[in-house]
Amino acid sequence: MPGLKQIEIQQSTKELNAMQKGASLSVQKRLSFLIAIKQGKLSSVSKRAMSAAMGIDANSVTNWKRLYEQKGIAGIVSDGRIGFKPSVVTPEEHQAIEEKLNDPRNGIRGYKELLEWVRTALGKDMKYITLVKYTSRHFGAKIKVARKSHAKKDEEAVAIFKKTLDKPVLA
Repeated sequence: MPGLKQIEIQQSTKELNAMQKGASLSVQKRLSFLIAIKQGKLSSVSKRAMSAAMGIDANSVTNWKRLYEQKGIAGIVSDGRIGFKPSVVTPEEHQAIEEKLNDPRNGIRGYKELLEWVRTALGKDMKYITLVKYTSRHFGAKIKVARKSHAKKDEEAVAIFKKTLDKPVLA
C-alpha cells in the first residue's frame, strides 16, 4: 500500500480559526478540514477515513488538498462564485413599468398584456416568466388579482349604496 500524501499547513490554528468566523459555510468546512490536519487529527489517515471523520465526500478531501497545494490559503478561502447576473430591466424601464402598473386607468388585465406593452412601448423583448418574476419581486404584482375599487366608480352612488345598506330589510 503506497504511503499517504502529507501536506503541511503554513497557517497557525489560531489564524485558521479567525478566518473561519466570517467565512461562508462551504469555506468554513474547508478551513475546519485544514484545522483538523494542522492539529494532527487527520494527518496520517486515508482520504476515506478523513471523509468519514469530517462528514464530507472522499473526492472533496482530494480536491481540497490539491487546491491548498496549488493555490495555498487563498484558494481555500475563495468561494469561486462570481455573483448575481445583472438585471435585464434598466432603471428607466423599471420606472416606466412601475408607472404603468400603478396607473388606475391603464387597462392591463394580465401579464400577457403587460408583456405586449413592454415590447411595443419600451422596445424590449423579454421572456414571459422573466417579466412575471420581475414584477412579482419588485412591485408585489400577482397573477389575476382583482382591483380593490374601480377606477371610474361614482363616489355619490357608493355613498347612497352604503346608506341603504345600513337600513334593515323588511320581509
